[in-house]
Amino acid sequence: MTKKNIDLTINDLITNVKKYIKNEEEINLIEKAYDYAKKMHFGVKRLTGEDYIEHPLNVAYILSEMEADFSTICGGLLHDVIEDCDVTKNEMADIFGQEIADLVDGVTKINKINFETSNASIIATQRKILVGLCTDVRVIFIKLADRLHNMRTLWVHTEKKQKEKAKETLEILTPIAHRLGMNSIKSELEDLSLRYYKPDVYFDIVKELNQTKTERDDAVLQMEKNVSDILNENDINHTIKGRAKSIFSIYKKLDKGKKFNDIFDLLALRVFVNTEQECYKALGIIHSKYRPIPRRFKDYIAMPKTNMYQSLHTTVFGYDGFLYEIQIRTYEMDEIAERGIASHWSYKENGSNTFSRQNAMEQKLQVFRAIMELNSEEINDEEFVKNVTEDVFQNTIYVFTPKGDVIELPNGATPIDFAYKVHSGVGDKMIGAIVNNNIVSLDYKLQNNDIIKINTSKNSIGPSYEWINMAHTAQAKNKIRSFFKKIDKEEYLKKGEELLNKELKKKKIVINDFLTNNNIDKILKEFKFKDLEELYVSIGSNKSAVGAIINLIINENDTKEEIILRKTTNAEEIIPQVKTDIIIQGIDDIKVNIASCCKPIPGDNIIGYITKGYGITVHRDACPNIKELEERIIDVKWNDVIEKKYPTSLIIKTLKSDNILLEIISKTSSNNISIQTVNTYNGIDDMTYTMTVVVQNKEKLRKFISDVKGIDDVLEIERLIK
Repeated sequence: MTKKNIDLTINDLITNVKKYIKNEEEINLIEKAYDYAKKMHFGVKRLTGEDYIEHPLNVAYILSEMEADFSTICGGLLHDVIEDCDVTKNEMADIFGQEIADLVDGVTKINKINFETSNASIIATQRKILVGLCTDVRVIFIKLADRLHNMRTLWVHTEKKQKEKAKETLEILTPIAHRLGMNSIKSELEDLSLRYYKPDVYFDIVKELNQTKTERDDAVLQMEKNVSDILNENDINHTIKGRAKSIFSIYKKLDKGKKFNDIFDLLALRVFVNTEQECYKALGIIHSKYRPIPRRFKDYIAMPKTNMYQSLHTTVFGYDGFLYEIQIRTYEMDEIAERGIASHWSYKENGSNTFSRQNAMEQKLQVFRAIMELNSEEINDEEFVKNVTEDVFQNTIYVFTPKGDVIELPNGATPIDFAYKVHSGVGDKMIGAIVNNNIVSLDYKLQNNDIIKINTSKNSIGPSYEWINMAHTAQAKNKIRSFFKKIDKEEYLKKGEELLNKELKKKKIVINDFLTNNNIDKILKEFKFKDLEELYVSIGSNKSAVGAIINLIINENDTKEEIILRKTTNAEEIIPQVKTDIIIQGIDDIKVNIASCCKPIPGDNIIGYITKGYGITVHRDACPNIKELEERIIDVKWNDVIEKKYPTSLIIKTLKSDNILLEIISKTSSNNISIQTVNTYNGIDDMTYTMTVVVQNKEKLRKFISDVKGIDDVLEIERLIK
């Protein structure tokens, strides 16, 4: 970015835009957008003291340096109007058209998200940003330009706010700028973020650079002259620029333990030529004059980075014994390296070139479409962000199909990931993989430059569920899950329909009388199903209880609490067989019973009472029914490992309140506790419930009691001894 001051005028913007936009109507619309934004923001000042219009004008100017299209420029000028000026999206569309209104609305939605928290909500934030990329990537161009100008004026905020914004920029926005190949914006955002997030580190690096600046500048100028001379001797038209290493990239290398003097590319040149052939020719000429360092050569022309970056990189021993990193690329490659995907919206008069650029853009946007697919799956926010981080922002490898097509995958990917990256049908029909002419297992970790052939069979019944653990990418995992979900859905559909029919027959209800249009509408509305098919799938997968669905119709006047109480009131209590859960020292093969008065559960201190003809009855040691007894008492204890659950009784007093029983029952579900019986007693102002619950152990019960005590209208809860 060249013009970083905020004292811009609309004439500065139009002059810049006219370098690549020739359509007068589009220029006029940009001027109209500026006038409208100025009118809407009139009288508003930024914290810097300038009129607010300076901010959207700077954002638009940054976008014009990216050679963004006129719609994006207008979006930059108008990006705060909906959010700050009570203008609706429809009003915006009426004045500027739907496309520009959609862009402004997209930025508005992103700006409403709170990025500044450090708790779990940041996960949802990241998710929304990433998915937002898929609607129209130009929204992100505007957001990045908006953030860049705000970072340039971050000095106006408190130190706390500076650090928050800098951290957020580094963690969320700069990886996206990198992924989109927008190097000039990424580098400036990184340097500005480091300046405010770690100012001590930033200024230490600046100090080191300033101390050696004169020496480095002289060396680079001399090396630049030497390289230019040998290229001229070989008739290669070129331009050479000394390249400054960004402060943030120096910080990253120092952070990995390197010393300042060991960073190779502090001295760097960038060579621009006209054609791809001249890139390789220039490389050969430079290597013939200056000895290259082994393993420091990178060919990103033959194998571009995922963000479309292309260049040749080499490090050589150059003038005065210094090491120089030299990058060689065409002018067009440099345009893409600096502006990335944004360059595809540039105005190019060459029709065929435009077409090929758009095709390249579509290919490179596939990563964001993969994110969109990922978001449609039923996974939680934390898993989503973990998968996106692993798939999108980690190191990548490049592998080949047998025909030589390059496939990009995250490091750690397996043949399963490769197959599903090629096509879902290839993955579903895969029976084996051959890598570099060798048969490999499906969990083989692919390496850079591997050539992979996937063997398929028309007779394959589909993937194995175990492949989910072998696959590395979320895309492959989700396609495997989708395969099984489709099969499961058909089975659940059939099973759910059968279960409903079976239950209706038990109750002697004719199915056609039950599934009337009115009843179906009532069921779908109450349980939030979109159609009968979804209802059957929910029943078949045990997500919905068929009894609750039937009761909604045949007991439509009953409340949910009444239905629950009717099912559980005076129900028969079931006491599990103790068998080996209780150990009695020195006695085998004797009947052991759980006392119904105090209902001990694993974890309780217990004591045994020998009853005539009834074996041993086990009580809680605090049970008053045996407190005074001394004869026929025997020591007993719980086994260390108990798999069964045991019933125990509770008494709960509450204020009279709607749905209080439902709130209590919701706590049983979250604690993996089931209710065996419930009885209720109505007071004048309160309610008393006696409830028998089936629980794994005393610790689980203690957690449940604590959760119930947390309900607002609960007065008391304690264990009941009869």
